[in-house]
Amino acid sequence: MELEQPVGFRPHLDTLLRRLARPPDKYGHQPRLYLLTRSVGEGFAYDDDVVYAAAFLHDLGVFVGQRPEEPELLAGWDHVRYAVEQAPRLLRDAGFPAAKIAAVLRAIETHQPADTPESMEATVLRDADILEQLGAIGILRATAKVGRDTRYPTFTPVIAFLERNLHELPGAIRLPTTRALAAPRIARLRAFLAGVAEEAGPELF
Repeated sequence: MELEQPVGFRPHLDTLLRRLARPPDKYGHQPRLYLLTRSVGEGFAYDDDVVYAAAFLHDLGVFVGQRPEEPELLAGWDHVRYAVEQAPRLLRDAGFPAAKIAAVLRAIETHQPADTPESMEATVLRDADILEQLGAIGILRATAKVGRDTRYPTFTPVIAFLERNLHELPGAIRLPTTRALAAPRIARLRAFLAGVAEEAGPELF
């Protein structure tokens, strides 16, 4: 009888995130983000295992069921810290190499645009995450929050968020590969915002 082969950590993490991601559309960000890291990191030396693990676990703390639901607690919630605290156990359960866990945590800790990444893995992850906030995908992810995220009860605050992304995120990009990938996304976001301004005028709610 053939022995059952051990399941690698990648399908384990993928299955885990499919189960934990709530609302379900939150899941799509993880595989898209990892694919973007492959393009962003092309030509650079980095550990792809570390980037994969960080891409799949970095937003764990934003999922319903992982974060607090009480408005006063949610207002002060540090989703990055939560992901860093939970990741070691989840990685060990997935069979991830123990010697690489610290590098995954460093990448998660500095994945946001305001952060300063200190490794190539962290830089690749952060740049790819910036790309996910631009273009058509950035628009979809932001507008999906309207009415279900307390920060965006109507269209007006989400449009303000997208305008900030347009003005601030391109300057936060670190790698030339990312800048090239960002150019068409920036153009799409700019065109969308111009269209909203033209069609809604002062009456956007």
